[in-house]
Amino acid sequence: MTSSQPRTREQPMDQRDGSRADVIPITTAPSAPPVGAARGTLTAPAPSVPRPSRPAGHGRVGLVLVSHSQELADAVRALALAVVEADDPAPVAAAGGSLADGPGTSAVLVAAAARRVDQGHGVAVLCDLDGPVRTVLTVLAAADEHGLPFPTRFADAPFVEGAVAAVATATAGGDLAAVLDAAEETARRPKH
Repeated sequence: MTSSQPRTREQPMDQRDGSRADVIPITTAPSAPPVGAARGTLTAPAPSVPRPSRPAGHGRVGLVLVSHSQELADAVRALALAVVEADDPAPVAAAGGSLADGPGTSAVLVAAAARRVDQGHGVAVLCDLDGPVRTVLTVLAAADEHGLPFPTRFADAPFVEGAVAAVATATAGGDLAAVLDAAEETARRPKH
């Protein structure tokens, strides 16, 4: 059967033929009401039914953490991932230092990191200091020239707090606007 042929009674919807997406029959979906439940009534799901945080195979917003120091970018990445405590976190890349392995910021490293974390839902970039911010804004201004995924956006947010909020939001399946909002909101929260 090809995807252009109609399904027949002999070929159920949940049968894989290699040319169609996997289909879960509605009666066996995790959100299906228990057998025998009256139509239109609300029932609590069975406690043994696993609830994934997002559908498997769906991409998320990627994040790039940019610093003058690769070690600092790596540490903030590790902290954000540890705080989020997810089995399947959003993709996060650390980009720091220059191509000569010293302090600085490299447009080449930033663009490469953005391409690594791109899953087709956008990329948010957070920076620690003014130098990386200028580099990132310059790279964004010439996004096509640098081969950046579309859309890639700068988050004007505190580096550590913004990274934690952005990773948590992206891991939960938030879109690019939600990830940017979560990161930037951390600048408006007092620390006391």
